[in-house]
Amino acid sequence: MDFNQMGRLLKLAETVDLDQVMHLAEKVDLAEVIQAIAGLDQATLDAMVKMLKRQANGQSHPPPPVDGDFYRIADLLTDEQRAVQQRVRRFMETEVQPIINEYWQRDEFPKRLLPAFRELDLIRAIFNDDGSRKPGASLTEGIATMEMARVDVSTATFFGVHAGLAIWSILLGGSDAQVRAWLPKLLDMEVIGAFGLTEPEVGSAVAGGLTTTCRRDGDAWVLNGEKKWIGNATFADVIVIWAREEASGAVRGFLVRPDNPGYHVEKIQGKIALRAVENGHITLTDCRVPEADRLQKVDTWRTVADVLRATRAGVAWQGVGCAMGAYEHSLRYARERRQFGRPIGRFQLIQDKLVFMLGNVTAMQTLCVRLAQLQDAGLMRDEHASLAKVFTAARCRDTVALARDLHGGNGILLDHHVARHFCDTEAIYSYEGTNEINSLVVGRAITGESAFV
Repeated sequence: MDFNQMGRLLKLAETVDLDQVMHLAEKVDLAEVIQAIAGLDQATLDAMVKMLKRQANGQSHPPPPVDGDFYRIADLLTDEQRAVQQRVRRFMETEVQPIINEYWQRDEFPKRLLPAFRELDLIRAIFNDDGSRKPGASLTEGIATMEMARVDVSTATFFGVHAGLAIWSILLGGSDAQVRAWLPKLLDMEVIGAFGLTEPEVGSAVAGGLTTTCRRDGDAWVLNGEKKWIGNATFADVIVIWAREEASGAVRGFLVRPDNPGYHVEKIQGKIALRAVENGHITLTDCRVPEADRLQKVDTWRTVADVLRATRAGVAWQGVGCAMGAYEHSLRYARERRQFGRPIGRFQLIQDKLVFMLGNVTAMQTLCVRLAQLQDAGLMRDEHASLAKVFTAARCRDTVALARDLHGGNGILLDHHVARHFCDTEAIYSYEGTNEINSLVVGRAITGESAFV
């Protein structure tokens, strides 16, 4: 071997892990390998050196950013929408993420964050003072919801109940005087709202099976019944309660306050999902509500359906954010976690999981952007919202399962965040209409045949 060949081999040896060489020596004839390398031309040798340096030391250039927005949806946003997105992301990463595992374990909503939540002034980025929607409001709200769920679905749910279900109920069902009285305080989060529709024995069948009753008694109404799974109910200042009038069978809506006589709420315990959402089990026992607190424009189920259609899109965005967060945590983990002497992100099976996850996130995100455009244009129908909810909930389930799998045993620890996303997805899959019910809504629209019982 001449001097030049020896120099080339020494240069190559600088990049080689000796432990790997010794392991390799047990399987191959190193003398033959060295002789083969010595005969390589300079260009081939240089390429081998670069490849081995990348494998031994990682990429020589900075890795690409961890970003679930692969198709650059942010480029479609206005300057105002991007500002909202960054404001929410900053809040979630600095205020919520450091404490949310603790509160999730405690089965408690972090109420200490409410002042900071108010300072975001987020709802006024969606609604005008009179309750009308700002241009592009659905996309603004969707992106904000996605950013919340990207860190914590419980926080996104709290926001969706207040800014979605409660506010929409008053806007669509309240008189002008009721809107003027309640809307400013709800927009500023001076009062927190909740939405009481689901009952212990009636979930998917609630449209035709509402069992909570109401009857007029002078200047008041008397409500009897139970409501279950009511988010924010344990600390809300006003709860929208839906009931059926005993005499006429008409659906009525009421603004119930915690101090109304006959109102009682208990926090539901033992959940495995959305543990930081304080879901309440409400009992109404001859609960008296003044006529002034009856939603004056409500006398049919149609109002409830309109509220649910408007807010179902928000649940679809929750699925996007939850999946995006799981993907981003997994990508970081794949870069940092080392096995067999290298980051696990260098293994083909891990990359395959990450690509499948990213494909899900991208499809979900682009679908919801189009849904928001339809909603802002006044073109969104029930089946549009239902399809988005069906698809995102199902794909979110797939994505968080892959994230938990990619993390191995660490995937069941809250420390790595994907375990919380894994559990919280189960709530997304079931609320705002189960995936089966939403599938039937879409099926009816595309076949012209109703498969509901």
